[in-house]
Amino acid sequence: MVILLVEDDPAQLEPLHAVLSQAGHIVDAVKDGETAQWLVSQKEYDLLILDWMLPTVSGINLCRQYRQTGKSAPVLMLTAKDTTSDKVVGLDAGADDYLVKPVDLIELLARVRALGRRSPLWRGDTLHTADLQLHLTNLTLEREQETIQLSVREFQLMEYLMRHPRQVLSRDQIEQALWEWGTEPESNAVTTLVRRLRQRLQAVGAKDWLETVYGMGYRLNAPSLEQGEQGKG
Repeated sequence: MVILLVEDDPAQLEPLHAVLSQAGHIVDAVKDGETAQWLVSQKEYDLLILDWMLPTVSGINLCRQYRQTGKSAPVLMLTAKDTTSDKVVGLDAGADDYLVKPVDLIELLARVRALGRRSPLWRGDTLHTADLQLHLTNLTLEREQETIQLSVREFQLMEYLMRHPRQVLSRDQIEQALWEWGTEPESNAVTTLVRRLRQRLQAVGAKDWLETVYGMGYRLNAPSLEQGEQGKG
């Protein structure tokens, strides 16, 4: 998932960033609410993790403003505020979940997985497109009893494509989704990554599903299960 993590304490931000990245997520990590406010206006996220007490714009106000724009990505609130009334305020502001500090990193990852499963594309810890399955827990791709291991970056691109089926995604969109804010990929990074992912898809008989739309970008164009069965006949 593409995650925005906002935490003003570097001693907490760094381990949170590290554990989420190691789990295969793409994480934009910032320390203040104003920067986060700008990022959510520029980029689509699959999940927001917000500290309540932040400089410039608080996490709770950021959550309210985010919901007022009509955006629906899940929001996980992190805070030392642990009373029932605090939790009610957080949830009423638009948060989907609430985790009290100090944060247990194993519990955080479990909550992130749970929030990610709210998408109808997910079944348990697996993302489905036609008969292709992407397993979140071990970064593997499975189809027709063939299973292949993906690198973290290949997994991130595959997940991004599967979350936007049949949608043409430009190079800029892919760069913005897969590379953290403030980093600059090499000029041929997307081309190289797409080529590598096609090689992985070839191993499960799905190379042609990743289509190049010349002058526009790339599209995951998986056949419906009914079409696939007809093709086999």
